[in-house]
Amino acid sequence: MVCKPVISRLLATAVVVLAGCASPVPRGADEGGPVAACQRWLQQLDEQTDAHAVRDGGAARIAGFPFVRVDRLLASFRDEALQDAARWQAWGERLQALDQVARRAEIRNLPRAAVDALGAVDREDLQARARACGPLLWQALSADEAARRRLRDAALVPDDYSVALRTLGLYPLSQWPFFSGVERELRQWQSRWMASPPADAPGWARYRPATGAAATVPWTPLPVDALGIPAPDADTARRLLQAYAPVVHIETRSDADRPGWLRWGEGPAPEVQTAQPVLYQRIAHTRYGDRVLLQLVYSLWFPERPARHGLDLLAGRVDAVVLRMTLDEGGRPLMLDSIHGCGCYHVFVPARSMDLRPPPSARIEWAFVPATLPELAPSQRLRVHLSASDHQLVGVAADEGGAAGTTYSLEHEDQLRSLPTADGGHRSAFGSHGIMPGTERGERVLFWPMGIESPGAMRQWGRHPTAFVGRRHFDEPRLLEQRFHWRQEAAAP
Repeated sequence: MVCKPVISRLLATAVVVLAGCASPVPRGADEGGPVAACQRWLQQLDEQTDAHAVRDGGAARIAGFPFVRVDRLLASFRDEALQDAARWQAWGERLQALDQVARRAEIRNLPRAAVDALGAVDREDLQARARACGPLLWQALSADEAARRRLRDAALVPDDYSVALRTLGLYPLSQWPFFSGVERELRQWQSRWMASPPADAPGWARYRPATGAAATVPWTPLPVDALGIPAPDADTARRLLQAYAPVVHIETRSDADRPGWLRWGEGPAPEVQTAQPVLYQRIAHTRYGDRVLLQLVYSLWFPERPARHGLDLLAGRVDAVVLRMTLDEGGRPLMLDSIHGCGCYHVFVPARSMDLRPPPSARIEWAFVPATLPELAPSQRLRVHLSASDHQLVGVAADEGGAAGTTYSLEHEDQLRSLPTADGGHRSAFGSHGIMPGTERGERVLFWPMGIESPGAMRQWGRHPTAFVGRRHFDEPRLLEQRFHWRQEAAAP
């Protein structure tokens, strides 16, 4: 649940500046040629991006390699990528794609003066240059074995826990009272799961996807790239995200319990407009043994987490719930896990074929497993229950599809990287550290010894530590494998 603390950010910035002198261009390359020109131009683009504070906080930059970025999934393939040319190329294409997505948002968020300073006609011109430079620089890098190994060694995602904060907070001692508090919270949460409501419970609002009630989709094996990562095309990805989108059952006591879409207004945080409910969606992946499994990720955003009393340290602007469905290779739901937008309240709801492994030690946050996934008929969707005010996931069920409800639309989560502003420009919902401004919580004054800066604040995908005691990130590529044993014979067709 952390962004980089101030000291860590300064150190990281110094490393990037110094490493910027190390070019991936092979020694002896023509300094006046197109490869060197791309290096210089990307450096200028980065200078403008940082000068105007529009750096995207998602995938990590790689010092000395300005045309690629890395996430935790791709970092886990660093060694495999060097094993043959096909895997190297597939890895490179994905690293470049991460950079292109981030740069598209950064360029859109630049002011017009920065576009002019870069000598571009418009933002489309900047994006075209960035797209052209990526493959050219990758080809030059691939011709240099030493440069390839430097990239392999540098392609890491910084840890979102701060050793400095944990040291100052005497973490070896302070973790114990925090862990006791976590245990109390989980016991209370478990009791709420046992009382989850029926579909027609009064005081609960039902939200369903606009695409209809049936979750059926003709399942065919997904194509995979040379790394073994499922690679559905855009249309297939869209159909899968629609087909598995859940019905959301929300206890509703105020407008704070109505989900909506984000935009920038005049306040310090983005506003959530509840007139049209939206679920933001994305594709992700997890590794299990030698397999890579597809994940469908949905997030709901609420205007606030309202205070329950005058000293409610958890209250604040904007709240979110993230739902992630992992599918097996036959398209069957294998795991639902969920967090809040801060990384808090990580819960696992496995299929019956998934058995929880014992924790490596007794006093760490390992896995909260309050229930198992229901078996779904071909015409059924998963229904999730969220409580009022704190928006806790408090139940799951198979939805029959007969009840009415408000329809929600599905939008790509990348939209949050560049939202329209009141003055006609664009701005990310998150800062360059991956934290949504204006969503700070009072709990930060107490919880910082756990190594977390601004705990409780909303965070960007890829920036979600999910445990106060121990270390755990939501996007760790082997998170499920580490915590659950998959009895794969039980999942066979």
